[in-house]
Amino acid sequence: MTSAPQPASVPASEPGPGPASQPSPPPGCPAHHSRAGGTGLLPLSAAVGAPDPRAVYRRLRAEWGNVAGVELEPGVPAWLVMGYRELLTITRQEQIYSRDGRNWRHMHDGVVSPDSGLLPMMGWRANVIGADGAEHRRLRKPLDDGIARIDQRKVRRHVEKICTDLIAEFSERGSADLVNEYATIVPMLSLASLFGLDAIEGRELLDALIALFGSAGDSQAGNRHFEEILLDTVRERRRNPTDDMTTVFINHPNLRNEAERLQSIVVMISAGNETVTAWISHTLRLMLTDPRFAARLHGGRLGVDDALDQALWREPPMNNMPARYALHDTELGGRFIQRGDCLILGHAAANDDPAIRPDEGDEEPGNRAHLAFSAGPHVCPAQVPARLITRTAVNTALNLLPDMKLAVPAEEVTWRPSPWTRIPVALPARFSAARIPVRTGRG
Repeated sequence: MTSAPQPASVPASEPGPGPASQPSPPPGCPAHHSRAGGTGLLPLSAAVGAPDPRAVYRRLRAEWGNVAGVELEPGVPAWLVMGYRELLTITRQEQIYSRDGRNWRHMHDGVVSPDSGLLPMMGWRANVIGADGAEHRRLRKPLDDGIARIDQRKVRRHVEKICTDLIAEFSERGSADLVNEYATIVPMLSLASLFGLDAIEGRELLDALIALFGSAGDSQAGNRHFEEILLDTVRERRRNPTDDMTTVFINHPNLRNEAERLQSIVVMISAGNETVTAWISHTLRLMLTDPRFAARLHGGRLGVDDALDQALWREPPMNNMPARYALHDTELGGRFIQRGDCLILGHAAANDDPAIRPDEGDEEPGNRAHLAFSAGPHVCPAQVPARLITRTAVNTALNLLPDMKLAVPAEEVTWRPSPWTRIPVALPARFSAARIPVRTGRG
């Protein structure tokens, strides 16, 4: 076991992720910009936003092993868990690695500012994400019960209508941004409908969520607005119950107060929207740029379901997932982990771990041994509806715009700033202009 270097903001007597003794990276490498940070570590957002994040994670693995020191924001260090087996360890051992952000020592010693943009994603909330053990199971059951009530056929028809109507808005133009005019909007309108919100409220939620997941200066304001909209909906449903998911959560016996009801809805909508946006975006990008999938339109062997799985391996919806917090001193991947240290789940890096993927070849179609949905008690509860929405969105776009092509070279696609999700800033496409009728009714 090796002892980790020290972060600049933590006294030398305290172990934790910090700058390693290493040569300067070459100019142009994402790691080249990390040395100006408060810890001297690679900023996690630089890895996520790199042209090839897997190359960055491989360099980190070569330098550190499967558990690497990174920087979440200037001066705030954390461990990035990149090993497949190590990630399974921390997700399955709640008695050692807690999901409760109140155990984060850098919150208590002032390293993390009270107005930090990290807190909407990493601060403790009264919901399933921040709970362990029996408390987690109590708060998880309303989510599982709510998802089990979803009528998949009805949802698929409604998502098809949403997708068709969105495409109808730009189809006569012959061009579109498949992220901002499509992939970003489809999941939010789909989820908003499930919870009884209209399209205008859905768009407001979307703007707030983009800020929240960016973990930058406007993150806390976005979080406040997001919760205000949902709290108004919760209180309206208490006065006027309807047949929607909001009413299901309000009436669930496991949720004891308004805060728990609100936060349960926050989890469902926020996690479901951002991750499905990423999944739709990357699957469409694969279908338009990878010859194996682009050939689908001309009788190729690999189709949408194969592209969905490939995207989960290469570009998991949460590239990195916050967080686990060590409940006592321990060792992981040869690194000394101090009580209260923050560990980030490196889903993308773990999917590329040479211990489980020793070759450089393409992922085998149908292989779903990836960690895109995490593992252990906190594994994503909504994999089925997420796949349903994503598959419907991709299929609808390809069916209605069969000659669609990416309008820029694939290597020119850039990424929204975030340490967590890797969503294109834009995905401009061209296609034959056509008039697509708007569908009537709710699908």
